[in-house]
Amino acid sequence: MIRELFDLTGRTALITGASRGLGLNLAHGLCEMGARVILVARDPVRLNAALDSIAAPADQKAALPADLADLDSIPAFVERAAGVFGVIDILVNNAGISAPAPAETDPLDRWQSVIDVNLSAPFLLAREVARRCMIPARRGRILNMSSVGGLFGNRPDLHMTIASYNASKAGLIGLTRALACEWGRYDITVNALCPGFFETDLNRQLLTHIEGRVLPTIPLERFGGAADLIGPALLLVSDAGRHVTGQTLVVDGGMTCP
Repeated sequence: MIRELFDLTGRTALITGASRGLGLNLAHGLCEMGARVILVARDPVRLNAALDSIAAPADQKAALPADLADLDSIPAFVERAAGVFGVIDILVNNAGISAPAPAETDPLDRWQSVIDVNLSAPFLLAREVARRCMIPARRGRILNMSSVGGLFGNRPDLHMTIASYNASKAGLIGLTRALACEWGRYDITVNALCPGFFETDLNRQLLTHIEGRVLPTIPLERFGGAADLIGPALLLVSDAGRHVTGQTLVVDGGMTCP
């Protein structure tokens, strides 16, 4: 009975930002639990390499290149994605960018590019997937990847001037709650994960630089690893989490506890 609650056999998951890092880790985890996975990212070469890394039959995985910064293209993209396996049961909004700049000199176009990818694109993806697949089926799971940066500002000693990123991730938490309230009547759950510092190819150099200042503030005394988000994500996209919606689960090793 318990194993069945986490079983994703027969479900299709669309995962953005899935060519590497946390998105690819989640794709591996969902696929291992039986889901068909559609990987989405901008770079076709890297995306195909990610697809090849997933040990699953060809009819259980697919890759769709897409530039989510092109907001106008998202409705047609979702229509194409829904046609791959005939349905989308799970949407994981993982793709995101950061454009560091001091707030007092951050140009509007730079700010807008972060908001577009990190907040507007997840809204449009959720809107289109819900309208085309989840509302007609009266069932769905949406998981938004926020960040602890959406819960508070950045420590001055870390010199992380990323106000646009913080704002976009905070907005994603608000969007999660709003959609959960609107779509609950269709048995669609909408939740968010807030990772803390996780080691990936993209930020390994940064973490090495700040390790001495950050690790003492984390009760578990380590950064997040490849498998640390898979369990929380599986809870929120499977029947094990069917009565959890509108929630933000922080996965940060206890960093936000003090």
